[in-house]
Amino acid sequence: MRSAVLVEFGKDLAVESLEPLPPGPRDVVVAVGASGICHTDLSVRDGLFPGMVSGPMIGGHEGAGTVIEAGDQVTRVAVGDRVIASFRPACGACPYCVHDRSHLCDALGPFLRAPRAIRHDGSHAVAMSGIGTFSDVLTCDEASVVRVASDLPDAHLALLGCGMTTGVGAALFTARVHPGSTVAVVGCGGVGQSVIQGAVIAGAARIIAVDPVESKRRIARGLGATDTVDPATAPAEEQVKELLRGRGVDYAFDVVGAPEIVASTYRMIGKGGTLVLVGYGPMDSEFRAPSFDLQANEKTVKGCVAGSAQVRRHFQLFVDLIERGRLTTEALVSQQVRLDEINVAMKAMLSGEVIRSVITTF
Repeated sequence: MRSAVLVEFGKDLAVESLEPLPPGPRDVVVAVGASGICHTDLSVRDGLFPGMVSGPMIGGHEGAGTVIEAGDQVTRVAVGDRVIASFRPACGACPYCVHDRSHLCDALGPFLRAPRAIRHDGSHAVAMSGIGTFSDVLTCDEASVVRVASDLPDAHLALLGCGMTTGVGAALFTARVHPGSTVAVVGCGGVGQSVIQGAVIAGAARIIAVDPVESKRRIARGLGATDTVDPATAPAEEQVKELLRGRGVDYAFDVVGAPEIVASTYRMIGKGGTLVLVGYGPMDSEFRAPSFDLQANEKTVKGCVAGSAQVRRHFQLFVDLIERGRLTTEALVSQQVRLDEINVAMKAMLSGEVIRSVITTF
């Protein structure tokens, strides 16, 4: 198997040939057809979430492919099934899963530590989020894959493994945006553009896209944003409120994670408004909000994991919405690349040149 491996924080991923370990009775082996490159991959590479890494790690957490082998205790999928790999497992048995909150499944920890391949020096490599999609073949617990019925290309299905599900779900399931409401989306990469699409489906009346990159603002308008704001020209919260004649928005989504941007996004919400934290900052990052304003104006701050989606049913729902033209992946896939171009593609993401690069040749 060929994989892109994180060996040292802050360094480029190493593309290596690995020896896969035999799958266990609950494991499936998937021939990866495509893997999206997400900003979280960059954050993990740079050490923002050190607890996720315990030695060399196969990167990638957003992918799709076809099952080529299944353990004798596997019941959810079979050889030949097309599947989407989920960066959050859904074990179906923990207290969160049985109470319809599988996005908070307790099973992730053991999957992060499970060795999946042997490197050239004899060391074991684990897999990011228990899946490791920067590889031509991945092995994971069946809880981490969901079968879907679709003729969509893997390059587009892959985005549902993280970015699109997180963004659309943030609007529909975490915030529960209501028809006629006002929305601000701060950070219009792949996840932010998906939040915009979710807000459109929810029936929001005004959707304000906030991003310093002109091309991303343009794409946001094409996906349904009614207004755009360039935060480089004036404080974003002032521009947002000016568009709404001094009032704040009903829902503001921070899809960046930097504390100063989270604080700015909080200042965009009006009375009864909700701030949804979608982007991840460093694990020790904090932001401050005035408690009197929070209490007296009935404001809400909500975290968001995987768009609060229940992947066993929502992956297929999103596939159906794409096939019916209610959601689009076309505008999100900026380029398709080879595995050997992984580090160049990550730099393009960091610079803001692309919405999503997708690995399709391994």
